[in-house]
Amino acid sequence: MAGDIVPIELGLTEGNLFTLWAPRWREGDDEWEAFLGLDEDLYGFPSVAELTAFVRTDDDNDLADHPQWDTVKALKADEFVPDDKHTYDLVGVPELAAEDPTPEVVAELEDSLEIARIIGEVCELAPVVKFFTANPILGAVTVGTDNFRGREGVDLWVRIGRLIAKGWDDVIDALDDVVSTPKVDKKAVTVAEDELDAAASAEDEDEPDFDPVDPLVDEDEDDDLVDEDEDDEDDSFWGQVGIDPIRIFTDDGEYLTLRCYLGDDPVFLGKSGTIYGFSSERALTKFLASSSDHDLARVSTFDEVQSAAETGDVDYDVLPENTYALPGIAEDILDGPRRVDGKQLDLAAELLTNAADFADLDTVDEALRTTTPLGWFVDYAIKPDPERLAPSGPFDNESEAWRALVADFEGRLVRRG
Repeated sequence: MAGDIVPIELGLTEGNLFTLWAPRWREGDDEWEAFLGLDEDLYGFPSVAELTAFVRTDDDNDLADHPQWDTVKALKADEFVPDDKHTYDLVGVPELAAEDPTPEVVAELEDSLEIARIIGEVCELAPVVKFFTANPILGAVTVGTDNFRGREGVDLWVRIGRLIAKGWDDVIDALDDVVSTPKVDKKAVTVAEDELDAAASAEDEDEPDFDPVDPLVDEDEDDDLVDEDEDDEDDSFWGQVGIDPIRIFTDDGEYLTLRCYLGDDPVFLGKSGTIYGFSSERALTKFLASSSDHDLARVSTFDEVQSAAETGDVDYDVLPENTYALPGIAEDILDGPRRVDGKQLDLAAELLTNAADFADLDTVDEALRTTTPLGWFVDYAIKPDPERLAPSGPFDNESEAWRALVADFEGRLVRRG
């Protein structure tokens, strides 16, 4: 999850509180991880509106230096609502551990233990750190239900439940003590509340209780209308020419380039397997207007792209699914599949695979086969399943194998402007 700031919900003694978590990110040679707070305090808010208002009006906190802070400040209020994956009922952990070890229960327990451990490490909470270091048996929940099958598995699950029942109060007390709620601008809270109400109303309008039926349109005609709507989904310039602007982040910086698919074959703006990257939209536009010496020129719609570039009438709105961030993944792999952002890894694997195909290389396909340690790791991280046997560490070899793939890709990514 390198490079992101994530809204999370924590169930503590005083109730549910909302805050932000910045999983590990890198600045130069330094690696950081933080929560919204200041010095020894972790900030928690009783509502999403108050969290939103605080973020918009306060820069005196530990996340203000995060590279994505300005982006977070500009988010809509409903984007601060944590998803189910980042909602943790920490007070309910003992009750959860007392249930049967179903896949859902084990996965939820693993997530709750993990976020508590991370808060303990980041905030230097001695009781929390001690609880986890003294009980390595808790790591058994990271491989799903496999450890809890049969008589020995049941005994292991019972032992974990007893450990949690005995020591979890100290963990909760430490978490309660570190959380504080700073004052928030009331006007900013009102604005955020109005945004949340408007978003909720819009969502209600978009989800009717029944499918409206027009009695004057038969089913076949209705299907035709649906097909037409689907065909018109992307009527942008890039959608019409069938070429996508893509943005790539590496340790060396940011690159803007283009890619399309001819059948199943990816074609980048580049030549002979080398991908041309640009540091600005202006540099890319200038290149497109003046050069046809690249593989993308054989695409039938490239003339339209070149004409638009010649007149300067071209924008590069890069979609999230065409944004690839490579930094930090190799470091995250070292800590296991649960610490990797599956979406980021999935996109990165797609980029490396596409680039290798463009260069007529099969190295990435071979490295990411599920029969290899790295391939198994990537597949599990992208498609986690509590009922599957998780890869077991240490993951030094997997991390090095990933670094090698990235290094090979970056060797074929050339900055042209």
